[in-house]
Amino acid sequence: MVAKNVVQVEIFGHSYTIRGEARQEYILDVAAYVDRKMREITEKLPVASLSKVAILASLNIADELFKERTRRENEERDLRDWSSRTAKLTAVLDEALQAGGPA
Repeated sequence: MVAKNVVQVEIFGHSYTIRGEARQEYILDVAAYVDRKMREITEKLPVASLSKVAILASLNIADELFKERTRRENEERDLRDWSSRTAKLTAVLDEALQAGGPA
C-alpha cells in the first residue's frame, strides 16, 4: 500500500490539509499554482465570492489543460505522420538497394 502524504497548504488565504500519494513538493507546487490562478482572477475581475473565484480559476486551468492536450495530440499526429513517411522512404531505399540500384 502506498503511504499517503499529509500536507498543509494555503490557497487564497485559506488553509487546507491535503492527503495524497504525491510527493510533498509536488502537492505544494500544485497548491501554489491554484493560488496564483485565483489571485490572477481577482486582479483582473474583482469578485467578492470565493466560489466564483474558484470556478473562474478552475475554468482557466481547464482551458490550459485542453489547449495542452490539443497541442500534444497534434504533436503525436505529426510524429505518426513523420514515422509513416520515414517507413515508406526506408522501404523505397531498401527496394532500390536490393534491386542493385545506383551506387
